[in-house]
Amino acid sequence: MGSPAAHNTDRYYVPTPSAWPFALTVGLVAVVIGVSGYLENSNIGPLPIWLGAALSIYIIFRWFQGIARESEGGLYGAQVDRTYRWAMCWFIFSEVMFFAAFFGALYYARLLSLPWLGGEGTKLATNITLWPGFEATWPSNGPAGLGGEFQTIPAFDVPLVNTLILLTSGFTITMAHHALKEAKRMPCIAWMWATVALGALFLFFQAEEYIHAYNDLNLTMGSGIYGSTFFMLTGFHGMHVTLGTLMLLVITLRLMKGHFKPESHFGFEGVAWYWHFVDVVWIGLFIVVYWL
Repeated sequence: MGSPAAHNTDRYYVPTPSAWPFALTVGLVAVVIGVSGYLENSNIGPLPIWLGAALSIYIIFRWFQGIARESEGGLYGAQVDRTYRWAMCWFIFSEVMFFAAFFGALYYARLLSLPWLGGEGTKLATNITLWPGFEATWPSNGPAGLGGEFQTIPAFDVPLVNTLILLTSGFTITMAHHALKEAKRMPCIAWMWATVALGALFLFFQAEEYIHAYNDLNLTMGSGIYGSTFFMLTGFHGMHVTLGTLMLLVITLRLMKGHFKPESHFGFEGVAWYWHFVDVVWIGLFIVVYWL
């Protein structure tokens, strides 16, 4: 996603056919196979994860490098710019639906399934017959008590700190955008490095939180429905923050190389959109998963 040349507005640039999409698919499939094998305790080992990740990183670097060259070479026009904007909008919409499915799973487990198992309403027979004595309270590892007793992470501890970090990063990237539009490159770069640092700090604290959960709280992915939904939501968000931080780093390095212009910088804007989306998702996570 580059910054289309302002003078090239009368034609639509069509790139030559490329094998990068297919090759990236192969790498990502290898990662998925490796991760699923790890979660299912199979014997395939971590090799598919490492090979798939290495292949994916290499392909993404080479692919985006070519796109940046096309952009800075003046090959993109107004139509390409609109295409990228629509593509990013649809991508973020797909991410909204992605997290909506997981929030929906949490809603179903917490507000529908758990009360049914506790005998609420017309489900009294379910409780008496299958799980007598089960009290439908949240957090819960389910009527079978999967994973044993566990403790939850207080909302106004590390999660609150991470919330403040992400909100601050939303401010710093906005300031960077304003600086870029005003042709103030050095302040823009400084604000971007601050944003990258805040993203890395968020990931550090989340890693510390996970270590604390596993070692001290007995809160794991095997802790019934609470553990699975907790790590599913926060883990996927952490993956998106990792990707977003890498995107921020790339954009910052491109700014240092002189890429992007005040009137033409969608590569920057697309990353900023994505980062603000990550911020909004975290606020929802903080409220629904940690606080409530």
